[in-house]
Amino acid sequence: MRDHCACRAGLRPVLPAAVFCLLLFFACITPSFAAEIAEREVLPNGIILLHAEKKAVPIIKVVVAIRAGSTAESPDKAGLANLTADLLNEGTLKRSSQEISEAIEFVGGALHTSGGADSATVTLSVLKKDVELGFDLLADVILAPAFKQEEIARRKALLISSIRQQKEEPGSIASKTFYKAVFGEHPYGWPVEGTEESLETITREDIAGFYRMHYLPNNTIMAVVGDISRDELKALLNKYFRSWQKQEVLQKPLAAPEPVVGPHVVKISKKTKQAHIMLGHTGFRRDNPDYYAVSVMNYILGGGGFASRLMDNIRDNRGLAYSVHSSFNAMKQAGIFQAGLQTKNESANTAIGEILNEMVRIQTEPVSDRELSDAKAYLTGSFPLRLDSNSKMANFLVAIEMYDLGLDYIERYRDLINKVTPEDVLRVARKYLHTKDYVLVVVGDLEKASLKY
Repeated sequence: MRDHCACRAGLRPVLPAAVFCLLLFFACITPSFAAEIAEREVLPNGIILLHAEKKAVPIIKVVVAIRAGSTAESPDKAGLANLTADLLNEGTLKRSSQEISEAIEFVGGALHTSGGADSATVTLSVLKKDVELGFDLLADVILAPAFKQEEIARRKALLISSIRQQKEEPGSIASKTFYKAVFGEHPYGWPVEGTEESLETITREDIAGFYRMHYLPNNTIMAVVGDISRDELKALLNKYFRSWQKQEVLQKPLAAPEPVVGPHVVKISKKTKQAHIMLGHTGFRRDNPDYYAVSVMNYILGGGGFASRLMDNIRDNRGLAYSVHSSFNAMKQAGIFQAGLQTKNESANTAIGEILNEMVRIQTEPVSDRELSDAKAYLTGSFPLRLDSNSKMANFLVAIEMYDLGLDYIERYRDLINKVTPEDVLRVARKYLHTKDYVLVVVGDLEKASLKY
């Protein structure tokens, strides 16, 4: 819901030619073609496999998502999930980190690992002719990481250095403070990379234990997109992942985060020329059926770039900020709404007031036919661009599996957006926007700002 439209305020947005052509193609595809966009299979060891054969270019993209994100760690070990993911390609039982890097770079491929809130991800990009090597390396880093003590120390030092640097950046300070204030003790409230204190406590035994508990085939989604047939893929999986045996996944269910009650204001003094402002509250899970109506509503409010009300009011009419946005980030366990901007310290009160005013206005005044049609045109018109490369398609397939959206989601999305009415926009604005119960974070020169909130 963070899409932006690059049109001038007050003018009807015009879709770029590439978007228009993709939209035309998307509108014309038959249900049978859409249904064949990927095949889904649960392998004997529990891996959920999503495969889309695309022969246009001889490139294969693999995205492996393992439900081993920060939601699976304890608060005193914040950063454990991310550190474990970081270390996967930093040495295995038979290859050093340098050998892994040199092998994949020699063939012009890429192999990356990363941690997140809901999952850890391993991505592979490789040419068709080098797919055997690619899957060999992919399986090696997933199935046999060494977690060498020297690599652990090196990665921890780099992470701690990055965290210290972020403490000097007003935007990072505001974001981390905001998420902590909104989510409290819920795992979404602490940084994925952890803190200086929590990282210092993490041991090799913690990492190895987390890996054994969560890095399981029956806890994994694998999307493979590109110039590879089903038979070729199954042969590679049988060769390189056959030894990966499923086990019971032991993960405690997470309680939903507590909603924000009353205005909760956090002011952080920092001598900056501009105040960094974030305002918002808890949102909803990605599987909420109101997601589509909220997407349309938020596009009109602040997600539509120059086409949004917040931009029109705060930037164009009042000149208070270069940019202002709003978004609903809907995740697996919960979600968050946020509106943010940077403005002169002296104009912070006015900017905050106008964010709240626009939230009230979209709850009380029906959106215009033009606002509604423009939002729908952008959201449906830009949707095919999420699928225009092997990389995007693989990530998209993982997302629809992770959030239980179904492989027919591509067929359903346009209709779900297009049937949103002005009444739906009012309804979801009243239900999911809170102008009395919110978190407000301001990082800036508090003396100049003289905040009244």
